[in-house]
Amino acid sequence: MNSANILKDVTYGDKKPSISVLLETSTSKEIRIVFDTGQYMKKHQTPHPITVEMVEGNLDFGVEDGVHQLIKGDILSLDGGVPHDLLAKSKCIVRLTLTKADTLQRVEDVVRL
Repeated sequence: MNSANILKDVTYGDKKPSISVLLETSTSKEIRIVFDTGQYMKKHQTPHPITVEMVEGNLDFGVEDGVHQLIKGDILSLDGGVPHDLLAKSKCIVRLTLTKADTLQRVEDVVRL
């Protein structure tokens, strides 16, 4: 059994979102992304499907030619290969589920300034 608490030891990055692995299973990686107000993840795409859950706050999730306003409690899934970006409208905690084949390094590369 693996366990984690997404609300424990939350830290906000000064200039970019803070990313940490909460836990790994045999099929997935559970990632916490912490945004301060106004922080942004540039347009990118994943090689595999992802699931995004808004734990706290609200953000604009840009996908294709539209923007979806996500609020606490929202969950969405996205197929691999679909360009998307994220803009925090408030302090946010996001849970990102990646397939085991995906890498944390890829996510960290997206937030580099």
